[in-house]
Amino acid sequence: MRYIYAGLGLFCVALGLLGVVLPLLPTVPFLLLATFFFANSSERLHNWIISHPTFGPMILDWRDNGAILPTAKKAATGSIAAVFLLSLVMGAPSHVLAIQALVLSGVLIFIWTRPNG
Repeated sequence: MRYIYAGLGLFCVALGLLGVVLPLLPTVPFLLLATFFFANSSERLHNWIISHPTFGPMILDWRDNGAILPTAKKAATGSIAAVFLLSLVMGAPSHVLAIQALVLSGVLIFIWTRPNG
């Protein structure tokens, strides 16, 4: 199981890295999953991701306080707005836009009600 968890953790890190450049793919949730998998597979990998200069602070803020950095909140808001605008430009049906607006609004409410990291 340790090898499976380590593999899943590395896969989640790869998805998190893709999420840095792809607006529809979230970064932090994949890094949190990777941290979970590493904690159950390899102390060395777990320590690496926790002490990473870029990933570590986000993970520790979430673990300790349920907090999201204000810059991450702004980036998420911009990505969400871009996705919705793209749907508008591409002429998505009104029922799809309504569902998308509802879901994305819920996500934004969740993000902005978290404490600042």
